[in-house]
Amino acid sequence: MNDIRNSGSTPPSRSFRLDKGNARLAGVCSGIGNYFGIDPLLVRAGFVIATLVGFGSPVLIYAAIALIAD
Repeated sequence: MNDIRNSGSTPPSRSFRLDKGNARLAGVCSGIGNYFGIDPLLVRAGFVIATLVGFGSPVLIYAAIALIAD
């Protein structure tokens, strides 16, 4: 039997990374889009809506992610 655990190959690491190649500001929204497999434009639109509804608090979260990630 060919058991995956004993094959010596490791699964790809799924970690969050900023996508600076597709970035508009710091790459946070495009990094989130890549991590979850969705269009970064949808993440950016959601961020804008959240900023308007959340009275600017998502801007602080965005800044924290930009500083902490990568």
